[in-house]
Amino acid sequence: MKNRYGFGENAPGNNSVSNFTSATIKNIVKTIPFRVLSAEDFEFWQHNGFVIIRNAVCIEDVTATAALLWEFQEMDPYDSSSWYRPQLRQNSMEELNNSGMVECYNNQLLWNNRQNPRIYDAFVDIWDQEDLWVTIDRANLNPPNRHGRDFSGFIHWDADTSLTPLPVNVQGVLALSDTTLETGGFQCVPSLYRDLENWILRQPTERDPFVPDLNGYETEFVEMKAGELLIWNCLLPHGVRSNKSETVRLAQYISMVPAEEQNEVILDWRIQSWRERIPPEGFAFPGDPRKWEQTRYSKAKLSNLGEKLLGIQSWGI
Repeated sequence: MKNRYGFGENAPGNNSVSNFTSATIKNIVKTIPFRVLSAEDFEFWQHNGFVIIRNAVCIEDVTATAALLWEFQEMDPYDSSSWYRPQLRQNSMEELNNSGMVECYNNQLLWNNRQNPRIYDAFVDIWDQEDLWVTIDRANLNPPNRHGRDFSGFIHWDADTSLTPLPVNVQGVLALSDTTLETGGFQCVPSLYRDLENWILRQPTERDPFVPDLNGYETEFVEMKAGELLIWNCLLPHGVRSNKSETVRLAQYISMVPAEEQNEVILDWRIQSWRERIPPEGFAFPGDPRKWEQTRYSKAKLSNLGEKLLGIQSWGI
């Protein structure tokens, strides 16, 4: 059963966008000159299903956003005994439990990164169009997975791979700390992405369309530096590797998709989410039971670009 936003009631969709688009993406032929990516970057993206944008935001913005996450989680970066407070609320999407999700969505610092022109230009390069909307998404603060924070990592899709034609979308994560194999972070399976259509033909009809059988395919970990943005195709199997280090991994999820200015249901919800500081709807987004976004923080101020990325102002294209 599909909900009013176009995805299943128990599917991990984000209702700040429709999660469906008629645009092609894997085989786009560029018409707009590259702004951030190089031709080599774009070729890598099309072949592997992901690409890294170096120096997407400055270190000052990285530091400020990281400080917000520590504050919001009521943890002290210099006191590891504070890192193991219980989750504020269990996630119905079970693989996300103890993965460090931060239920903060509309803080000014998160919006500052979303409306950063370099991040916007990177997504223009990916979609080859300028009229985009940014997803309203959260962040991540994942301490070492010990002391009762059991988390073994996962690989999944956020898109339904049983659909015909296959869904078209992108996702993104901004690193707010350096990541290594030990700290954990983004992992993916590019070989399955490249072979997906053939792989689907070999699968049983009753398979889980959100969790792949990885037999014969290798999971790859992608190291990142603080301030780098990783963009991936929604058909790339991906997930989070557990943190086995002595430090904390921090990140913010940012993505952009073609704007749907005629979709009044989603547009109205997006503006309400920004104005009232509310999280996306759905079982993957439990929200903050303390309601700190409403009681401790003000409505984010948007730049001219930010207003267009939200939908308050039309792109007029």
